[in-house]
Amino acid sequence: MKNKLLLCGLTLALLVMGACTAATNTNNANSNANSNAANKNAANTNAAAPANNNTGAAPATETAGAAQDFTLHNKTGVVIDKLFVSPSDKDDWQEDILGQDTLGDGQSVEIKFHPKEKAAKWDLKVEDNKGNSIEWHDLNLMEISEVTLHYDKDKGEGTAEVK
Repeated sequence: MKNKLLLCGLTLALLVMGACTAATNTNNANSNANSNAANKNAANTNAAAPANNNTGAAPATETAGAAQDFTLHNKTGVVIDKLFVSPSDKDDWQEDILGQDTLGDGQSVEIKFHPKEKAAKWDLKVEDNKGNSIEWHDLNLMEISEVTLHYDKDKGEGTAEVK
């Protein structure tokens, strides 16, 4: 009888410990995933992120801005499906900073950079859902706070108005 009682007590203790460990591991996994997502947005090669991103992770710059932060206004007449921002000295666009979001015509988004970001000149690329893209190069984001994108369908030309 003592062995059965000891065995039941030991089993109960293991079950409780297992449940607590599983909850802790789940919370740590979620915390690590959010931390990794925030670090990914703050990485030097992809230092920009929309301020209102819906990735589940808050941008690393939510409390402190960087000199490169700017507001992007879409006046192209089309929905922007993808947005890429890359330092001008890099040959890689990295990943779409809108993620699963889109930027409709007439909408704006605040692009926030990691506070430690040092690059001044950046390239910008937008793409619609058909894969058509327009690029702008060597934007000095240290001197620009707003970028308004326009598209002239007759000329097939995109322009950017900066402030």
